[in-house]
Amino acid sequence: MTSEEKFEYWLELAQYDLDTAASMFTSGRWFYVVFMCQQAIEKLCKGLYTLYLSDNVPKIHDIKQIFLCFEEKLPVTASEDTYILFNSLSAYYLTSRYPDFNKRIQINKNEAELLLKKTKEVFTWLLTLKPSTE
Repeated sequence: MTSEEKFEYWLELAQYDLDTAASMFTSGRWFYVVFMCQQAIEKLCKGLYTLYLSDNVPKIHDIKQIFLCFEEKLPVTASEDTYILFNSLSAYYLTSRYPDFNKRIQINKNEAELLLKKTKEVFTWLLTLKPSTE
């Protein structure tokens, strides 16, 4: 499997997760909107990792940490807002995977809508970072 094929595989998974986030929003499952947004961005970053570095993708979930591995190879840098989104989504992921029994994750419709909107914007931007194969 070529790095391009591996990227396409990651992209397919990421797009599925982004579509699932939108479905979760429609059904009012706010927490899962954010969870699936995190999954979509993480997988797209892992796909980019395969193109810029290697197919030995780190088995971590911190989006910013994954992105920073290949950022120096990019023609542009991420905005501060993008890093904030990476950190927010990663924090929700970790909190959902390792819940504190004293605190429940509370996400309302407005928060879910904002994170979904920002995720779609960053997802689209990340797609522009795919190097051309020409």
